[in-house]
Amino acid sequence: MNPIVTPEPVVDLAEATSSESIPTESTPAETAPSAVLDERGDVPGWVLITLMTAGLVVIIWGLAGPALSGLFQQAIDRVSGL
Repeated sequence: MNPIVTPEPVVDLAEATSSESIPTESTPAETAPSAVLDERGDVPGWVLITLMTAGLVVIIWGLAGPALSGLFQQAIDRVSGL
């Protein structure tokens, strides 16, 4: 894996006058190659993961929902019976 090397900013001090400010170092986003800036990631992969997670939640909720509801109702009844 090759690391991304950003070039050092070039500052020509001979051209800068006393009334001008000397440019500061630029951020990595300003000097990064356009290929890195155009990369948006694996969007279809994240969509698939999100849909699969939502599906698992629905399935687990459907199976465990009645049991959890009964457990909750039992706990409320015990607290209310005091």
